[in-house]
Amino acid sequence: MRESVQAEVMMSFLVSEELSFRIPVELGYETCDPYAVRLTFHLPGDAPVTWAFGRELLVDGVGGPCGEGDVHIAPLDPDTLGEVLIRLQVGSDQAVFRTGAAPLVTFLDRTDRLVPLGQEGALADFDAHLDETLDRILAEEQSAG
Repeated sequence: MRESVQAEVMMSFLVSEELSFRIPVELGYETCDPYAVRLTFHLPGDAPVTWAFGRELLVDGVGGPCGEGDVHIAPLDPDTLGEVLIRLQVGSDQAVFRTGAAPLVTFLDRTDRLVPLGQEGALADFDAHLDETLDRILAEEQSAG
């Protein structure tokens, strides 16, 4: 059974210290990929851009700075549950978004009610999906090599 949680939040896209604008961002979570959340950014004049990363990273980032590589999440003020910064990076290009922690916590609470943190591996659909994905990747590598 494929179940999901969806939400839409407004985030500020921080272009520079002087310039930012608000954009709608769709938050998504599906039981067929229980470790990941997806954020789809709707930038004016561009096609939507979706980033997928670990749900646990978003959980941890609401409470304190975390992340390595392309995704970094941190509260604006570690002493309060106010706003959160999400930094996405590809090479030397980066985009920074600011949003309230409350809608993220509400979204994460809904995902936790669907699949409690730590229970992701118990989903049979996930194991089948993982096997199918790994088989496809191996077949692509063998045909390319």
